[in-house]
Amino acid sequence: MNLKDKVIFINRVAKVVKGGKRFNFTALVVVGDEQGWVGIGKGKAAEVPEAISKAVQHAKKNLVRISIKNGTIPHEVLGHFGAEHIMLKPAVAGTGIVAGGAVRAVIELAGIHNIVAKTLGRGNPFNVVLATLEGLNRLRDPEEVLRVRRSPGSLTPEVHR
Repeated sequence: MNLKDKVIFINRVAKVVKGGKRFNFTALVVVGDEQGWVGIGKGKAAEVPEAISKAVQHAKKNLVRISIKNGTIPHEVLGHFGAEHIMLKPAVAGTGIVAGGAVRAVIELAGIHNIVAKTLGRGNPFNVVLATLEGLNRLRDPEEVLRVRRSPGSLTPEVHR
């Protein structure tokens, strides 16, 4: 699997100690193969490159498969995490990716080429990325849903007497 990574956000955080402040860095990274696999990771370290490498390792451990049909998503979906809500809509070929920064990075690395996305909420990059991934995880392939619905076991539950 040929994975690409993209740094979404780097933040300097401080811990107040007796002698002053001790600074660390957190990094948010998205990893994907542009063919349906995508993952996010968060790393924290005293130096930026180390935080990024930790985040990349974390993202590689959390890869998920995304359902893609003809370069777009199969149906409209809403994702939410915390106070952040993301609306993802399929788009016709030639539309491109109509999305903001953090959402765009996740969508590009997932391999989706035509989509419209709207961020509703504060815009915190951590929550935006997690809400986007949660929305993409809710996607279901229409053929798979149809097959499950038509299977005889799913129509009536077994009654135990």
